[in-house]
Amino acid sequence: MEPTFLNDGILLREKYNDYVTLLRGRLSEKRFYHSLAVAKEALRLAQKYGANTEKAFLAGLLHDICKDTPKNEQLQIFSEFGIILSALEESAFKLWHAMSGACYIQNILNIKDADIISAVRYHTTAKAGMSLLEKIIYLADFTSEDRDYEGADEMRKAVDVGLEHAMREALIFTIDDLKQKGMPVHEDTLNAYREIV
Repeated sequence: MEPTFLNDGILLREKYNDYVTLLRGRLSEKRFYHSLAVAKEALRLAQKYGANTEKAFLAGLLHDICKDTPKNEQLQIFSEFGIILSALEESAFKLWHAMSGACYIQNILNIKDADIISAVRYHTTAKAGMSLLEKIIYLADFTSEDRDYEGADEMRKAVDVGLEHAMREALIFTIDDLKQKGMPVHEDTLNAYREIV
C-alpha cells in the first residue's frame, strides 16, 4: 500500500520507480509507506516554500533507506567509508541510519548531489546552518501523513505557518522528548536549537 500521489508526485513516483522497488525490498511495510509519505510531504513543502521539488521528493524518498539495516551491516558501511562515530553516536543506534543512509546513497546509489546527501544525513539530528532542503526533509519526517505521535497535528499546523517556526517547535519537541526518556541530546541538535531560538 502507498500514499496517494497527485500531479507532480505521480510523475516523480514513476521517474524514481527503481528506487521505490529498492526500498520495497529493504524496508518493512510500515517503513516503506513512511518513506513514500515523507517524499509526498517533502514535495508539498518544497512547492510551498520554493525549494527544488525533485530534490525534495528524492531526499524524502531515500531518507530512511538504511533504517531497517542490521547493526553489523551499518558498521560495515561506516568502516568502508571512513565514518567515525562519536561516543554518543555509538550508543544511539537510532541515529545510525541517517549516517549510513547518506553513505549508501552517495557511494552505492551514486547520488552526488551534496544537498540531498546532507538532507539524508541530518534528518534525525538537524544541525546549525541547515539549507532549505535539509529543513524540509527534517520537517517532512515529522509531519508526513503516517505520523500519529501525540502532537503530530500541532506539528502539521506549525509547518504551514512557516519553516523557522516549525523548526523551532520540532527541535523543542525533540529535545524535551529525549530528556523525558533520559537520553542524551546530540550536539548537532543543540546547535540547531541554539541557532533558531
